[in-house]
Amino acid sequence: MELNRKTRIQLSVHHWLFVVLLVLLAGLLGAVTRTYHKSWDITLNGRNSLSPGSVALLAKLKEPVYVTAYTAASSDIGKAALDFLTPYQRAKANIKLSFVDPTEQPGLTRQAGIQREGELIVQYGKRSEHLATYNESAFTNLLMRLARDKDRLVMYLDGHGERKLDGQANLDLGDFGVQLASRGFRSAPLNLTLAQEVPRNASVLVIAGPRVDLLPAEVEKLKQFVQGGGNLLWLVDTGPLHGLQPLVEQLGIALTPGTVIDPQAQQMNAAATFAVGAAYGRHPLFQNFNLLTLFPFAREVVALDGDHGWTATPLIQVAARGWLETGKLDNSMAFNKGRDKPGPINIAVALERTVESKDQRVVVIGNSNFLANQYLGNAGNLDLGINLINWLAGDENLIAIQPRATKDAQIELTQNKKLLLVVGFLLALPLAFLVAGSLVWWRRRKP
Repeated sequence: MELNRKTRIQLSVHHWLFVVLLVLLAGLLGAVTRTYHKSWDITLNGRNSLSPGSVALLAKLKEPVYVTAYTAASSDIGKAALDFLTPYQRAKANIKLSFVDPTEQPGLTRQAGIQREGELIVQYGKRSEHLATYNESAFTNLLMRLARDKDRLVMYLDGHGERKLDGQANLDLGDFGVQLASRGFRSAPLNLTLAQEVPRNASVLVIAGPRVDLLPAEVEKLKQFVQGGGNLLWLVDTGPLHGLQPLVEQLGIALTPGTVIDPQAQQMNAAATFAVGAAYGRHPLFQNFNLLTLFPFAREVVALDGDHGWTATPLIQVAARGWLETGKLDNSMAFNKGRDKPGPINIAVALERTVESKDQRVVVIGNSNFLANQYLGNAGNLDLGINLINWLAGDENLIAIQPRATKDAQIELTQNKKLLLVVGFLLALPLAFLVAGSLVWWRRRKP
């Protein structure tokens, strides 16, 4: 092709037009990226994004959250603190992070009670707490504690072989008690043979499977607690009620004898005596709740018809293809049409009413095993337990799927390895491409 003056002018115009369009395209892309933000988290467990529970909690925090990191902003720990809080700031814009350098302001650091570099002080409203661990579960639970106007007291009936919220045995509820404490709940035992009444400052009373009979005077104190508007979580196992039949009548419920048999549990490598919860009632307890729950040796709980003064809501149905077994639990058990009740079986009821302008809430569940140390980690049992206590204590705004534990770990590199990566990718690799390109060019230009 012969190049004349006209052709050179046309090529030059095309060239500069291309440059102008390229610059305009780059400017347009820059403007778009400043207006619209989109990111993808491709890590194994989504470690750089928040779980739905954390996002839901942040949406319910109306006031700003102030975080002070006691480290230099330019240090590795300061950068780690910023990286950790960035997903939270994306979800809630008014999370404010500031830094205090302990070497420059030692007096302020001592006054704040800082024990280690990188420690955070998180303030929400008039409450604040220290945090030394950078993980989602710890920070989200801290925010949940700060969101409460005060600590909630959860008392559990004691003295009759009940499951204890501080017990370590497999059938106790100690692990659940630890989880409650991390979310701002205090727990304490209640022995009604010694106490005159259930303390009025108790947010929730838990009755978890007594194994010996209560005294009539104790039962009367429980009835007075319910009559006065107290919030109750009653976990009822199969077998005798040990003197609590008057409480059944007061609540207007029925506890059908028998054990739930759920063939679906066998698909989860569990015995048929483990009822799988998947069908939940329309209730604030199950807002965005789509987890399975597992109830070993559950019994039926139903609200009776008639005017008992309560608004009742069935909560959990199990064993859609199973039944309520009233015979012996052995390998030969099978559905008996004339004796057993076919599924689905309801195993939990929520009761509400107003007492002296105060909302009263009661939940009765035909199982206490699901919160025991042995079974708490199964499916969504912990999430259900936390939601139950939050709702009963009047903190339904904090009901959410609990933050997940991080499974994968960050890659920690030494300074020498970091230097090797920099030299390799920023110097050696580009230089190798340059040398290879030069050799190809040199060979091609030879005649």
